Amino acid sequence: MNVITHFIYDYLVKTGITETSALYLNMIILLLIALVIIFIIDYVVRRILRSVASRISIKTKTHFDDILISNKVPRNIAHIVPLTIALKFLPIVFSDFQYLENIVEKLLQVFGVVLILWIVRSILNTLKGYFKTLPRLKDKPIDSYIQVFMIFAWVAGFMFFFAIITGISIWKFLTTLGAASAVIILVFRDTIMGFVASIQVSVNDMVRIGDWITFEKYGADGDVTEITLATVKVQNFDNTITTIPTYALISDSFKNWRGMTNSDGRRIKRALNIKMDSIKYLTDNEINKLEDIQLISEYLKMRQDKIKSYNSKNSIDKKILLNGRNLTNIGVFRKYTEEYINNHSGINKDMMIMVRQLAPTTQGLPIEIYAFSADKRWENYEYIMADIFDHLLAAVPYFDLEIFELPNNSSFKNSLG
Repeated sequence: MNVITHFIYDYLVKTGITETSALYLNMIILLLIALVIIFIIDYVVRRILRSVASRISIKTKTHFDDILISNKVPRNIAHIVPLTIALKFLPIVFSDFQYLENIVEKLLQVFGVVLILWIVRSILNTLKGYFKTLPRLKDKPIDSYIQVFMIFAWVAGFMFFFAIITGISIWKFLTTLGAASAVIILVFRDTIMGFVASIQVSVNDMVRIGDWITFEKYGADGDVTEITLATVKVQNFDNTITTIPTYALISDSFKNWRGMTNSDGRRIKRALNIKMDSIKYLTDNEINKLEDIQLISEYLKMRQDKIKSYNSKNSIDKKILLNGRNLTNIGVFRKYTEEYINNHSGINKDMMIMVRQLAPTTQGLPIEIYAFSADKRWENYEYIMADIFDHLLAAVPYFDLEIFELPNNSSFKNSLG
């Protein structure tokens, strides 16, 4: 080793160069030779590994190795060989400069740690890309998990950096770190909260990528596109992007529409407010007119027979409609609405269908339709609901009923006229 190290030095001294100059020139020449050898080895090893990896990826059916190559994993691993050789060259190149050898050795060790972090990052990115191609994992917050592992890798890397540069052992560094844990928790508060939140969100299956969520506090109403350690990105229906802190998903209330999208229908729950002074009992003549409405024709005949039989059996005086049993226009309209909903092609007949009367209010008597549309797509859902209420609003006058409306300018003009 000593002969190789001083071969150039001895030659330079013989040519008449001073010993000091010969030492520096010897180091520079050996350094240049070492760099050339290292670069050649790095190039050759990279080419070999990339070639082998490409051939393997062509022969295999899985996409994992393709993603591995696209994330430069073989290329990063190839750098380990020249780095190891560089460390072996140090005693030869800097044999007469111990101080420089120590500095360069530390730099190479730091580069080694960085190289390991590159390899870990590229492998984690490969896993992230591969997991996202699996159907059962597509809606999972893979980004959060990868970020957690990457944070641990960077923390470990930072400890090694510190140990290499200062010469302090890692265990002593960890002891010092424990004393400063309160400050560290304060600095990384959001990261720690995000980490805990992302685990809870995943374990409790609160949100998946692709879920439609509504988060009024943050103005979010759209599909979840990304879940990371610190944030959740929601693409709203106007194509704007809302960013929500991950920990907000467990600390605040939000609505996830996944249950609706996974069910067999989307709920319709809307009421018509009927003007209460338009509600009345129906006379025989009015009932006869309503029998022309096909959907309730049979119902009216059946009900009239039962009502007449009851009133006759109990000798009810029908000079006043209030006496005995009677049909009301609101009751018949409610039955008509129920039959119409049951016969509508856009309604899921296997789910609950109900037309109910709610408690009277200052804005009339609400008749609520509770049903589920067969088509859950927003545009079609709105069309089905509008189609139902278009018909019912137009049908109300046929039952001598009125929709409640607040007075407007035309109302006052008509009253004055």
